[in-house]
This record gives sequence, structure tokens and C-alpha cells, in this order.
Amino acid sequence: MELMVLLNALVTRLLFVLHSLIGVWRVTAVKKEPKYWLLALLNLLLCLETGLTLKFKQGRGYKWFSPAIFLYLICTVPSLWLLEIHHGTQYCGNEPGAVQVNISNQDFNQSRDSSHGSEGTDHHIIQTAKVFVNQLSTICETVWTLALHQTFLLLLVVGRWLLPIGVEITRDQLSQLLLMFVGTAADILEFASETLDIEDVRNNYALINAILAVWTWSMLQFPLDLAVQHIGCKPTASTRRIPSLLLCRYSAELWNIGVSLFIQDGPFFIVRSILMGHFRIFNQMLVFFTAKNILVVTLQLYRLAVITLDFRATILQKSKKEVSCCPCKPYEASIHATTDQDAEMKELVAFPPKEGSQAP
Repeated sequence: MELMVLLNALVTRLLFVLHSLIGVWRVTAVKKEPKYWLLALLNLLLCLETGLTLKFKQGRGYKWFSPAIFLYLICTVPSLWLLEIHHGTQYCGNEPGAVQVNISNQDFNQSRDSSHGSEGTDHHIIQTAKVFVNQLSTICETVWTLALHQTFLLLLVVGRWLLPIGVEITRDQLSQLLLMFVGTAADILEFASETLDIEDVRNNYALINAILAVWTWSMLQFPLDLAVQHIGCKPTASTRRIPSLLLCRYSAELWNIGVSLFIQDGPFFIVRSILMGHFRIFNQMLVFFTAKNILVVTLQLYRLAVITLDFRATILQKSKKEVSCCPCKPYEASIHATTDQDAEMKELVAFPPKEGSQAP
């Protein structure tokens, strides 16, 4: 196993585990109940996946699917759900930054003074770490939740970049996939932060759960690599059918269209339309992003129509060529007749008639 492959596989999964543990720590601090530390046990699945990948795949990825990314979602999404549901219970001052800096400097000076008469450097490091943790605890709850959302999406993109790629995917395809993930992550973050920050939404528990459910559904596209890989079906009897042939030829494009319609822009448009139509919630950004979702869905349907018409034209052109190249029956009969005459002439040349005999 290559050293860089092993290092990338271990470091990426370590970052996933650390970020997941930070989310569990914030849930425990917000809820003030130690039982939420049990969420950290979900990271055992990621540790098990790491061992199996190193043993059977030598640290490299799988085709079309990334188990590490999927298990990272399982480890982190429950913590973000709990934080979003508990959102807004902590008061945030107008200038929290100044208060945090003053507290941090005062506590740091006290810890430095107390360390002079203590055990030395080790005690000083421990005290500094405690002060740092206390400072992080003073940060507003809403800031923490938004920061976890942002780092979560960034780690999904960076982690997919750092994870060793499999044999089936090329670096060119990986670069295309990462660029798509960056745009996808920005849209998902905007959807979660923009809709959940509305006051009328925060007062409706059912709406919060519905928005988080759609947000979780949209995250399921990150473990999949179908957006840049073609299926590459072999010419069998089943692929001669029109739908199977269309899927084999345009698998990546069809997957992109399906993701947009059924996983991202389509569900986002439905949620925003319900907010505006049923709950009468209107603001400038909500209207703008609803119009954006309508435009993207329309363009994706237009792209699907273009692919279908192009495929239909290709099939018709291919069938016409096959018909023109196929000989008709009269032509085949004339060919057989000419062949028979040639055979008779060859026999006459090989066995000329005897003298005195009449030619037939």
C-alpha cells in the first residue's frame, strides 16, 4: 500500500471523526445532559469502514459510492438536527466579540500567573486549553450552529478531494465532481440558513422538521459519483431496448437532471412555495431563490428534452443506414444467378468438351 494513499485515507477520516465529536460536544453543552455523548458511538461505524477499506481496497475508494462520506453524514447530521431544533434559546448580545476577547484575556492572564507557582509547562498547557474551551463555550449558540453547518459542507468537499480515488474514476472526473459539489454545498447552506432564520418558521415545530428533512435528503447526493461517470453498458439483448440504451449513453447527464429535479432544486422549490403560498411568508431573498429554483428546474427539463430528441434522431439515422445497406431480395436473386453462371463457366474451362461432341 502506498504511503500517501494510507496517509490521505487516515487523515481524512480523522477529520470527519473530530468534526463529528465537536458537534456531539455542542449538543451536550446545549442540552446539558451527558446522555447525548452516546451519539459519539456512531463514529465506530466510520472506524469499522476505515479498517475494511484498508484491508480489502488498500485505502482506495469504491466505484460510484463513497462509504466514508455516507458514514460521515450519519455521524454528523443527528447533531445538527438537535442543534437546529434547540436553536434560539441562548441570548446573543449586540457585541459578543468584545465580551469574548475580554474574558479570554483575563482568564489567560490568570492561568499564566497561576502556572508560575505550579508544576511548570505541562500545567500551563492544561490551563491554557481549559481557558480556550471556556472561551469557545461563551460563543453564541446560533453562531456555533452556523459554523458547524459551514464546516460540515466544506469538509464534505475537501474530504472528497483528499480521499484516495478508485481505479474507475479519473482525476479529470474528480475535478468536475468537486466543482459540482462546491456549487451544491453553497445552495444547500443557503437553503438551510435562509429558511430556518425566518421568525415564523422558528415558531412552527412541524416546519422546522420538514425543512431539516429536505435538507437531509439533499445531502445524500454527496456520497455518489454518478454525476461524472458513465455506466458503459455492454451491447447485450437488454440494452437494445430504447430506455436501456438511453440510460447507457447519457447516464451522467440523466443523473444530474435527476438530482436537480428530485433531490435539490425540486424539493427546495416545493418548500419555498409552501412557505409563500400556504403560510404567507414573504421576503426578498425567499422570492429570489424561489425564482432561481423555477429557472433551474425549467432548464433541466429543457435539457432532458434536448437529450431525448437528440437520442431519437440518432436512432432514426442509424436505422435508415441499416435499411439502405441491407440488400433487397431481387438483388440477392440476381447475385445468386450470376454466381451460378460463373461456376458453370469455370467447369467448362476446366473440362473442355471432346472432339466430335456437340456443345450443349
